Amino acid sequence: MKSLEKVISEFNIKGEVLSVAPFGTGLINDTYLVETFGDMPDYVLQRINHRVFKDVEGMQRNILAVTSHIRHKLEQACEKDIERKVLEFETVGKTGKSCLYDGENYWRLSRLIPGAVTLQEVTPITARYAGMAFGRFQGMLADIREELTESIPGFHNMELRLRQLREAVENDAVGRVADVSDLLDIISGHESWMCEAEKLHREDKLPKRICHCDTKVNNMLFDENGEVLCVIDLDTVMPSFVFSDYGDFLRTGACTTPEDEPDIEKIDFDMSIFKAFSEGYMSEAGKFLTKSEIEWLPDSVALFPYMQAVRFLTDYINGDIYYKISYPEHNLVRTRAQLRLFQCIESLMPGIRSYIRELASDI
Repeated sequence: MKSLEKVISEFNIKGEVLSVAPFGTGLINDTYLVETFGDMPDYVLQRINHRVFKDVEGMQRNILAVTSHIRHKLEQACEKDIERKVLEFETVGKTGKSCLYDGENYWRLSRLIPGAVTLQEVTPITARYAGMAFGRFQGMLADIREELTESIPGFHNMELRLRQLREAVENDAVGRVADVSDLLDIISGHESWMCEAEKLHREDKLPKRICHCDTKVNNMLFDENGEVLCVIDLDTVMPSFVFSDYGDFLRTGACTTPEDEPDIEKIDFDMSIFKAFSEGYMSEAGKFLTKSEIEWLPDSVALFPYMQAVRFLTDYINGDIYYKISYPEHNLVRTRAQLRLFQCIESLMPGIRSYIRELASDI
């Protein structure tokens, strides 16, 4: 691997590099803070994990299309402080490209947004901000003309995830299927409901849009006053159902425990987080969502813990080849936790449906 300083020198940056140090807590890409001397911009350097993102150049084209479109929308709206409200990537030499392949790794360099911070804790206040930010993000991209690729094909396709589970069960690579029959029964009993969105899409009753697909509270930048500046970590931006942003945030944000809580009795779904996020989201997304999308929002709250349970169980049956584990039954514990969350949400579904209808009627 080339030295980090050598990689940085390939990009058209301003100023002289003062230091390079690991930055952030991301689990997929390697990220570094690049500080420069004086008043020149600082930067964020990333080595892109091309084992996860197979088409790095396609992914980066997605990101540039999205950031360019958002910048144009902000300029049209005469927004202030635009340079802090949209990511900007530096180009490589005279190529005009924003991604460098050094023969071994892919790299990109973006400007660090000064004075911006991320938050880790999900509260009703931050959940509402998150809902507004991701709803607005989808809204600004509702009329984008560029065709974006799927950076991870089938990422949130429930039918695909169930096919992968069935293949894992059939192969039973490490002899674990007999011990998880109870979990397989729960999953099997809800397949029709959980795959309904894909069916409706094939019938042209449910559209796909450009979504973030990794909606967490720490994937937003806040300014000094606690206001949202922009959405970050755009690697998974791609065509998907709006539920990829709505339901997936609630899977982690409204769960009362970490996703690998071993004591399932501690696991519950926080309705105050659900309501705050939904209020924020609908205040922005309600301006463009179709009737069918709004009607399926409650189902998507259940969809994402179900989908994640399927993914964890598939990996457990396959011998833990995808997710990092800390102990032999880690993926099994994760599966049970996600199914518990799914069942909690299922029991709350009448209230969830009622609240979404109430928000929709106010728009």
